[in-house]
Amino acid sequence: MHKAVKAGLTIGCVAVLGAGGFGAYNVVDALAGGHSAGPQARSTEAGSGTAPGDEQSVKLARSFLDGWAAGPGHYQGAAGDTDAPEAARAALQGYHDGLKLTRVNFDGVTAAGPDPQLTRATRVTFTVTAEVAGGTWTYPGALDVVSGGGRPAVHWAASVLHPALKDGQSLAAGALPAQAATASVVARDGRTVLTADHYPSLTEIIATIGHHAPGAGQDSGSGVAVVDGSGEKVSAVKTFQAPELPSVTTTIDPGLQAAAERAVLDPQLGGKRASVAALDRRTGHILAIAYHGTDGNTAINAALAPGSTLKIVTAAALFDRTGMTPSSPAPCNKEQVAAGQAFHNEADVPVNPGSTIEEAFAVSCNTAFIYDGFRYLVHGDEASALHDEAQQVFGLGSWSIGGGVQTADPSIPAQPRGSDKAAQFIGQGQVTMSPLVVASLAATVRDGAFHQPVILPGQPQTPASRPLSPATASALREMMRAAVDHGTATPRLGGLPGAGAKTGTAEVGDSTTGWFTAYDDDIAVASLVEGGSSGVDSAGHVVRTLLTTPYNR
Repeated sequence: MHKAVKAGLTIGCVAVLGAGGFGAYNVVDALAGGHSAGPQARSTEAGSGTAPGDEQSVKLARSFLDGWAAGPGHYQGAAGDTDAPEAARAALQGYHDGLKLTRVNFDGVTAAGPDPQLTRATRVTFTVTAEVAGGTWTYPGALDVVSGGGRPAVHWAASVLHPALKDGQSLAAGALPAQAATASVVARDGRTVLTADHYPSLTEIIATIGHHAPGAGQDSGSGVAVVDGSGEKVSAVKTFQAPELPSVTTTIDPGLQAAAERAVLDPQLGGKRASVAALDRRTGHILAIAYHGTDGNTAINAALAPGSTLKIVTAAALFDRTGMTPSSPAPCNKEQVAAGQAFHNEADVPVNPGSTIEEAFAVSCNTAFIYDGFRYLVHGDEASALHDEAQQVFGLGSWSIGGGVQTADPSIPAQPRGSDKAAQFIGQGQVTMSPLVVASLAATVRDGAFHQPVILPGQPQTPASRPLSPATASALREMMRAAVDHGTATPRLGGLPGAGAKTGTAEVGDSTTGWFTAYDDDIAVASLVEGGSSGVDSAGHVVRTLLTTPYNR
C-alpha cells in the first residue's frame, strides 16, 4: 500500500509573473536541473506499465508545477512534463490569460497513493494560491503521474488546472455568471423573506418571481467562473465580491400564508388534496396561496368544476339581465329536467316548490337555479348570458398576476351545447375554475367591484368591462350572509361577524370536489378539497382557519 510521502525539505515553487517570464527563485528547478527551452513530450500512455513510485511522482509533479509557476515563458517546458504537451501548453496559457494571473504558488505537494479512477497512476495533491484579477484565490488541486514505455509523465486533463474543470472548459476572472444573481423575494411587510423552507407552497412562485425580477439574471459581483467552449460562463467557483441581489416585494401576508400552509394539512381533511387562495377584497392583492397533494399548485392552476359556488354568478346574471331579485321565485323541486337531462339536489336539500332565489341560494338548491337559469337566460341556441356576466362583470379571463407566475384561465363556454346549457348554472358541464378565481368572485361581491388578482403591488390590473351594479352587489351580499346565518355555511361560519359565504360540491368523474368560498370585512378566501364529500365538511375547515387568522391591513 502507498503511503503519503513528502520530501525531506519543505519545497514549494513561487513566481512573480511578468511579460518577461521567470524572474523568481525556484527551488524545484534547482533540484531537478531546470527546464530546457524545448523539451520533448514524455512518451507514455495512461494506464500502461506500473504506477510510478510516490517519491518519483512528487518530484515530477513539482517540476511541472514549478514551470507553471514560472509563467508563460516556461509553459512549454512545463507542458513537456505531460503526456499531451500541446494541449497542456495551450491550457496553461489560457489559465494565465483568463484569470489575468500575476502570481501563483503551490504548497503541500504530496503523493496520495493510487488513483482509483485511472489505472496504474499515482495521485499527487497540492494547494494552489493564485493572485488573479479581483483577489487571491486558494483551492485544492490534484494531478496524476503515469508511466508508460518511456519516462513517467503528468497525465494531462483540464482538471489539473482546477478540479471543477472538464475538457473544453476554462477559467475566467471577472463578472460572475448570470445565474449567480437571483432576487430576494419578500412578503408585503418588506421584511419577511419568503423561502421554500418556511412556505413550501410558494416554492415555484418564489423561484419564478426571483428569476423574472428586474436586475435578476444579470452579471453581478466578481470572482472566478467556469467558461465552456462557446465562451459562456456556466458556474462560479470563487466569489470575491458577492452580487448585490435585487429584492422583490410581493403581496403575500406572512401570517395568512403560514395559516394557509397549516390549513391545507388540517387532519380533518384526511390527507386529501387541498388548496386555498386568499385576497385582499379591496385591492385584489393575493395574500396567501397554499396547496397539498401531487397535482401541483391547484390554488392557482386547478381547472375543476366549481359546483355551486358559481351560483354567485348565476344569481348576478338573473338580477342584471332579467330584473329578478332575491325574493323572486326559484322552485326547489326534487328533480328538474332541462336540455334533455334530469338534475337533482343533494339528499339533505328540502323540496320547496315555493322557494325564493335567496332561499334556494342559502340551501344550495340545484334544481332552482337550473329552473331559473335555463328558463330566463337561455334562448334557443343562445346561451352566452352566464359567460358574458362572468367576463364582463366579474372580470374572468386571462390574468397576469405578475412576476412571470402563470395561472390557469377559468372556462365558461360562450356557447355551451346540449345539457351543458343547463349544467353551467350550477358550475358543472364545461365550467372550470381554480380557488384563486372563486376567491375573486367572493371579493367582487364584498367590495362591489372587480379587482384583478395580483401578486406584485403595482402590477397592472385589467378592469372589468362593466361594473357590478350596487343593487346586484347588495342582493348577493344579502344571500351570502343568509348562507352563513341559516344555510349550508352555518356549521363553519355561523356567528362570524361580517361573513358571507357559498358552499359547493362538484361532480368530477366518479368522485366529488368540495368547495367553499367566503369573505369578511377584509379578505376573501376560496378552497377546494379533491374527494371532499361536501364543501362545508371539507373546504369549509380551510376557509374558516384563514378567516379567523388576524390580518392587519
